[in-house]
Amino acid sequence: MVLAAVLGRNFLGLRCHELLKEQRVPQTEKFTPFDSSRDFPWKTSPLKTLNLRFSTGDNVIRQNRIHVVSPDISAPSWGPEVLDAWDDEYGGVVINPWSLPLSANAFASALKTSLSDWKLKGKRGIWLKILEEQADLVPIAIQEGFKYHHAEPGLLMLTYWIPDEPCLLPAGPSHQIGVGGFVMNDKREVLVVKEKGSCNCSDVWKLPTGYINKSEDLFSGAVREVKEETGVDTAFLEMVAFRHVHQVAFEKSDLLFVCMLRPLSSDITIDDREIHAAKWMAYDEFIGQPYYREDHMLKKAMELCMEAYEDRYCGFIAHQLTSKLDGKLSYLYYYGGPCHVKT
Repeated sequence: MVLAAVLGRNFLGLRCHELLKEQRVPQTEKFTPFDSSRDFPWKTSPLKTLNLRFSTGDNVIRQNRIHVVSPDISAPSWGPEVLDAWDDEYGGVVINPWSLPLSANAFASALKTSLSDWKLKGKRGIWLKILEEQADLVPIAIQEGFKYHHAEPGLLMLTYWIPDEPCLLPAGPSHQIGVGGFVMNDKREVLVVKEKGSCNCSDVWKLPTGYINKSEDLFSGAVREVKEETGVDTAFLEMVAFRHVHQVAFEKSDLLFVCMLRPLSSDITIDDREIHAAKWMAYDEFIGQPYYREDHMLKKAMELCMEAYEDRYCGFIAHQLTSKLDGKLSYLYYYGGPCHVKT
């Protein structure tokens, strides 16, 4: 038999707002009043695990879902509570997106109360992440004065600056980052592609290029892009050059890192979703295309790649080091010398 119960306004300091259905579970089972797989690993509820049991003879009733608005260990209160959040390192607040009220009215009340509380406490910047399934809450936050910061698949980040002074919060992402792979074989042939599309370089033989994935190293991205577009396996040698331009796609700036790669295979298999054709092309024919003769920046980058291939130029090598920033190993690119440049 399925039973239903309503938790009171406060239960063990956690406010609940839903009519919950229960199912029979073994008496020994424990559960948490939130979905721990979705909770942030560095921020958990003060009451992490509860043995919530309702005895009905030989069975125990378990709540299927409890939506936690905020911790409240003090005396019961009937008014809206401050949203669950934690302090950042700069005197601001990060709101826990997993604890936002499901009801628009409840969210509006809690947000007003929270902003008033944080203003009294002298907080500065407020960060509010709204998940895709919470999109109905966005207009409410905007009405309260929150500003768009950035969006990613599945979420929108908003910010609120409390002090009556210029906002010191960092701006949203301003750059897109790409990589290009210069691959030359023993015949002095360059691995080149023709891309599909209607851009001004669609009929030009060019290096395999693409954008870096999230949490991907630059050299790994170059190796991956060459493999995806041409089917050729490569190994990273050095970063030869990078160019920096502005107001490109959607008014963003653009960084392109050109990497020298050593071919580990030669057979070509193109990705026909993006690439029209690919081949090994003599360097002189490649650099002699009108597009490269007219683009002084790209021409110079290709000349540096050729100088690096002939040991007349030394680029940056990826050195793995530990950083205090996160305590993890990551890569620093620099000239590692000595470089035996031919004269």
